[in-house]
Amino acid sequence: MAAAAPASEPDGGLPPPEQLRVRVKPEHVKLGEPVTLEIVVTHDPGQRYELKTPGDLGDFEYLEQERSRVDGSGRSTTTLEVKLSAFKLGTLDTPQLELEVTAPEGVATLPVPRAKLTVDSSLPPDAQTKGENLYDVKAPEEVPIRSWRLLYLLGGLLALAAIGYAIMRYLARPKPMTPVYVPPPEPLHVRAIRQLDALAAENLPAKGEFKSFYFRLSEITRGYLGGLYGFEALESTTPELLNALRARTTPGLPMTDLTTFAEASDFVRYAKEQPDLDECKTHLELAYRIVHSTQAATVPPRPAP
Repeated sequence: MAAAAPASEPDGGLPPPEQLRVRVKPEHVKLGEPVTLEIVVTHDPGQRYELKTPGDLGDFEYLEQERSRVDGSGRSTTTLEVKLSAFKLGTLDTPQLELEVTAPEGVATLPVPRAKLTVDSSLPPDAQTKGENLYDVKAPEEVPIRSWRLLYLLGGLLALAAIGYAIMRYLARPKPMTPVYVPPPEPLHVRAIRQLDALAAENLPAKGEFKSFYFRLSEITRGYLGGLYGFEALESTTPELLNALRARTTPGLPMTDLTTFAEASDFVRYAKEQPDLDECKTHLELAYRIVHSTQAATVPPRPAP
C-alpha cells in the first residue's frame, strides 16, 4: 500500500517538498516479522530531510533505518527506509513518524503520512481446532547461570603466587662461583731486591733525605730477615733483632756487618747523625749482599722458647 501526501508546508514555515510518497514493503506480514516503510521526498536541493528519532510507537517496534539522497538538476530526492515490526493482528496504520527539515531559512518538522499494513497470525489456519493458540508474553524470570568467575579468580591468584615463588627461588639460587686466579706469592728475595732497586732509584741521600733513606733501608732488611727466619723483625728493637738472629742458624748472613749497619741506622734515625754518601752506598750494598748470600738458605726450625 502506498500513500502520497500533497505538498504541505512544514510547521516551521519552510517551503514544502515537491512530493512526499509513503509505502510499506511487503503489504502483508506475519506477527513480529519486519516490514519496511519507504518514505520518498522530492524537494529543493537546499533542503535536507532526516527522520526524527521515534518515541513510543504503540503496536510497532522501531528496528533500524537507511537513508539515501540523489541530487538532480534543480531537485533532489531523499529516500528513507524505516524497518519496523508489528505486534498486533489485523489491518493497521503505520505509526506516526516525523521528518526534520533543514534549510537555509531554518529548521522545521514535517509529519509523515501513514500507510496501511495487514498483519496475519503466524499460526496455521486450523490452529484453534488443534489446540494451538497464542499466549501473552510472560514476564522476565531470573534464570540461574553457572559462573566460573570465582574459579578463574582463584586460579589467577594461584598462578601469581606460583610466579612469585619461582622468582624468589630464582633470586635466592646459589650463585655460580667464578674461579679467581691468585698468582703465587713472589719469593721473598725477589720482593726484597725489587724494593731495594726502587729505593736506589730514588737516590734519597743525594737529596739530603738521610733519615728517610735509613728508615726505608732498615725496614726492607728487617722485613726480609723476619720473613726468612720466621720471627717478628719489624717490631723488634735492634738488640732484640740481633739476639733473635744469633739464636738461629743463619748460614751466609754477615752478622758483623749487619750489627754495624743496624747500630749506624739507629744513630741516623733517632740520634739525627748525618752520614756521608759513601756510607749510605756501603749500607745499601750490604743489604743487597745480605739478600744474595742468604736467599738459598734453608730456614731452620724455630728454637724452643
